[in-house]
Amino acid sequence: MGLLLVVSFVACHKEEQAVVGVAQTAVHAEHQAQVAAQASASRRDQQRAALALIPLPTKSLYVDVHEPGAWVNPFLSVEADALDLRITMADANPSPVGQGTMLRPEAARRQEVQLRPSDLVEAVVALPPGAWRYGRVIAVAEAPGANRKDRPKIRRNVEAAIQQLNDIGIVVEEWPAR
Repeated sequence: MGLLLVVSFVACHKEEQAVVGVAQTAVHAEHQAQVAAQASASRRDQQRAALALIPLPTKSLYVDVHEPGAWVNPFLSVEADALDLRITMADANPSPVGQGTMLRPEAARRQEVQLRPSDLVEAVVALPPGAWRYGRVIAVAEAPGANRKDRPKIRRNVEAAIQQLNDIGIVVEEWPAR
């Protein structure tokens, strides 16, 4: 009888230690999650602060723009596995003489960068203020030549990109307008 009592006491003690170990692991995981959330919030605040230098969008400047080639702010074309970010840099020469001619073509200031969806926010934050002539607004469109079977994945990527951009305070103009 005494042996049975000792065995049950040891078994209960081991169960108690196991429960305590699980509880400590859960507390540690919760603490790590809190630290990660604080770091993410801090990074997002830094990104928003960097974009605060760019003025809010002026819709009257771009309301009549209906062609992607005429859009001078950043333009995001979404594909199934990648994003194409088109940027038109501001003209470095402030003089109106020769603007838009062969000596100073706009196409020479246009750049296209292919990104992973996870790199979108960092790429947009890194753009210079001169690339935002309409203010803090970006056009987003589905890639026109994509396969029909890829449309659901592209749509999910569009929605994820819009969410990421809205989270850092950028207005999204979806093309074509819905």
